[in-house]
Amino acid sequence: MPEREYQHNFSRMVDGAMYNLQARERKARTILAVIQEFFGKTPLPSLSLLDVGSSTGIIDNFLADHFFKVTGIDIDKEAIQYAQTAFKKRNLQFMVDDLMDLSFPDNTFDVVICTQIYEHVPDAQTMMKEIFRVLKPGGICYFAAGNRLSFMEPHYRLPFLSILPRPLAHIYMKLAGKGNYYHEKHLTLPGLQKLVSSFIVHDFTKKIISDPVNFHSEYMLKPGSLKHNLAKFIANYSYWLCPTYIWVLAKPCIY
Repeated sequence: MPEREYQHNFSRMVDGAMYNLQARERKARTILAVIQEFFGKTPLPSLSLLDVGSSTGIIDNFLADHFFKVTGIDIDKEAIQYAQTAFKKRNLQFMVDDLMDLSFPDNTFDVVICTQIYEHVPDAQTMMKEIFRVLKPGGICYFAAGNRLSFMEPHYRLPFLSILPRPLAHIYMKLAGKGNYYHEKHLTLPGLQKLVSSFIVHDFTKKIISDPVNFHSEYMLKPGSLKHNLAKFIANYSYWLCPTYIWVLAKPCIY
């Protein structure tokens, strides 16, 4: 099997999901609500933001209305070209850049967005070191991460795909007609906790599940629905089985 390298042109691989304006703006509203709750009285228009893995830029275009400056980066050249053409604001820029070796100086950004990215990069530890490096002391990373122990793999919609040993996952992909190689490499809860161990972790997972309206996630968890009640049960009693975790990772002021 080939070495696990960069996953180029991801925006082509997910059936137009990266170009879905409504779905991406929903996600942006949740991101904004979490950051607003975390910072409290700190005015967001004074903060600079970097989105790593920004893809087509829809989320960043939304966030640019709320932050001082927003920069979106991705290795997907096609997606970045789309973003540069589609979204033009004075405080918004997009560029092709390598998350494994960011082209920004140390201590540049107040906020970094890293949502569903770690499983795609060649080395998630290197990714987190780079995020830590470019964050200012006291800055935060909005970190949304999928759990390997999920029934439904989110990218290819194949049950149990992420749980299988990689050789079996490659075969499963072929048999399902989804490709020849399962690139994504998800971690379990202990693996994710180890991955972000350099940061101070503020867990928003249970908060969002408990109050989906306040965090604009009711489109996924309709309040009072069976899915919502099941999600609350898992979050409270089997947290290690949550399909997705949303954490705010704070860089210590002294390190």
